Formats: sequence, structure tokens, C-alpha cells
Amino acid sequence: MYFEFVNKTKVCAGKNALSQLEYECQQYHMKHPLILTDDVLYKLKYVDIITKHLTLEISLFTNIPVDSSIHTIEEIKDYYIKEQCDGIIALGGGSVLDTAKGVYLMLSQDCQSIEDILGFEDIPLGKDIPFFAIPTTSGTGSEATCVAVVSHPEKKVKLEIISQHIQSHVAFLDPVLTQNLPIKTTVSTGIDALTHAIEAYTCSQKNPISDGYAISAIRTISQNILEILEHPKDADIRLNLALASYEAGCSFSNSMVGIVHAIGHALGAVCHIPHGDAMSMLLVPCMRYNLDVNKDLYADLLLYLGQIDLYTQTPKDQLGEKAIDYITSLLQTLHEKAALPISLQSIENLNDNIDEIVEKALNDGALIVNNKYASKQDIRNILEGHYGY
Repeated sequence: MYFEFVNKTKVCAGKNALSQLEYECQQYHMKHPLILTDDVLYKLKYVDIITKHLTLEISLFTNIPVDSSIHTIEEIKDYYIKEQCDGIIALGGGSVLDTAKGVYLMLSQDCQSIEDILGFEDIPLGKDIPFFAIPTTSGTGSEATCVAVVSHPEKKVKLEIISQHIQSHVAFLDPVLTQNLPIKTTVSTGIDALTHAIEAYTCSQKNPISDGYAISAIRTISQNILEILEHPKDADIRLNLALASYEAGCSFSNSMVGIVHAIGHALGAVCHIPHGDAMSMLLVPCMRYNLDVNKDLYADLLLYLGQIDLYTQTPKDQLGEKAIDYITSLLQTLHEKAALPISLQSIENLNDNIDEIVEKALNDGALIVNNKYASKQDIRNILEGHYGY
């Protein structure tokens, strides 16, 4: 066996983790950082939560949309240079963090267009610009990954930036940043992290180190995602979900993901479905599609999901199916208690756009490491509900 595993990010995690922010800025000789966030977080005064720990001069950019694009990245790059900044602090969810990665890579590589470096895994090390990630959701794991996904509005596609050099230097996981996250968003992003971990554990590029991170993430999410419904402000549960999201990010950044994400990226690009919602709609149907090739790996999931009694009472050849049934039940509970969308048929414009979604999914790089080949008809069958939902 040969594999590679990259994880360079230092993690500051726990209650008051943000108190270490200025110290880390000093360690990286950062005197004038550019803080990146979105308008919603700015209006909710999330920037104040982090700047109270800083005495440095800062510049601020808040106009990052939910579905951030290559144009936003290029605009921020120019603003960074104009403001004479010397580092990036990204505060937000996946869109903000992925945008920051694009900005970091453009500055590091000194390129004029982000399209010059999209998709290349062999980009050499460029200028070393400090990059800190402060996630405000527990789902994308973007603070830990070598991948960023951004939209190309004109082409109506999600584009991937892939490089080991875009991992953040320092990530801060502080429960104060997620304690006020709405429950629906909390569970949607939590299922996003669970999907990362499941796909990382069951794709063709998995390895022993990525497995370790994936297993830990699955265990932690299964132990906490129902608890957060009853205790939404609990700092320990919030921190656990943040850690699981990070671990899932570490895992899939090295093993990659599969068909759930391939179709999910296409759904997001064409139908503008939030990524976490797309994962909750697609996870079970895609697992059912993959069952014949992944049944032994799915069987393992029952143990990691904490269902030891169910595992011991189920015949071996039915374990994979039982794991999918359990995840189906979990999603149904989250749907009933937190309005988590789980039905593909709830997407109003799905049928009108199905041909375009199928085509984009078929050309998504995530399909490459899926353990089962998927044709156009296979993807269409999944979207039309032949495998449930």
C-alpha cells in the first residue's frame, strides 16, 4: 500500500480558544490582517467577537455571498493588495473559508486570474502568507482541507481548487461561534460532516490515517447531533460537533469523497440548494446505490454509529442494509424535529433541470474515487427516487 496524508493546520480548540488569536498573529508576524466574513455575520456582530482579542490594525471585507464565486476571490485579492495587508483571517462557514483559500492561493502564486490555477494539485509552494480559519458552522471542515469549491456564475458550475498549500496555518474551534446557530442549520451542517466522514471511509482512496479521522468523526456526530436538539446552547456539545467537522475534513481532504458530493455539487450549482441540505437529501439514496460494492464497509458504520446491539443481532449479510436503515431513521428524526430537508422531490425545479444536473454530476471529480461506476442513467435514477427519497 502507498498513500499520502497532509494535515499542516494547528488547531486551537475549546472554550476561549479565540483568546489565543493575537498570540498566533504574533507568531506569524501578522500586523495588519484582512478579516473576511459575510454581511450576515457582520450584522450579527461576529467580527466583534474576534476583534476584542486583537489590538492590531485590521482591514475588513464582508461582501462574500452564500454561493461565493471566482469574481469575489479576485475582488478580494485586489483589495488585500490595496490595503497592504500581511495575512488573512477568515471568519464564517464554508463559502467564506473557501473564498479565503482562493484569495490565499492567488496571493501566494501571484496570479492574475483564479482560473489559471483551478483544479491543479501540483501547484508549487508560493509566497508564505499567514492564513487563519475561524469556522462559524460545524459542517464543511474547510479549515482542515486541501480543497475549496467556488462557483463560476457564467458557466453555472462549481469549480474545485485543489492544493496541499491551501490548508490554513491555524484554525480556531471555539463554541462561542456556533452557540447561536439555528438548529436547522446546525443539523444540516452536521449531516454534511457526517457525509464527509462516511464517503471518506468508503471511497477507493481511503487509507488507515483517513479512516481514523473518519471513524472518530462518525462516532462524535452520532453521539451529539440528537443531543443538540435538546441542549442547543451547550458549549461542550457545540465543541464536539466542531471537532467532528474538523476531523471529517482532515479525512476527506486526503481520501476524497464520492457520488453524494458529485451529485450534491451539481444540485447546488443548478438548483441553488444549500450544500448541507443536498447532502441530507442524497446520502441515503447514494448509499443504497453503492450498497452492493460497499456493504462490508457500511456494516462497520453500525459500530461507529453506536449501534452495537443492532450489530450483534443482525446477520452479517444484512449489516450494510441495517446501517443505511439507521441513518434513514436518524435523518427522519432530524426532519421531524428540526425541519431538515430529506426529500429530493421537495426541490421544485429538479425535474426541469435534471438533464443539466446529471451532466454536471457526471463530470464532477468526486465520481472518480466512488467505488462504483455511475452512468448518466444511474445518476438520473438516483435523482428520480429509484433508491428512495
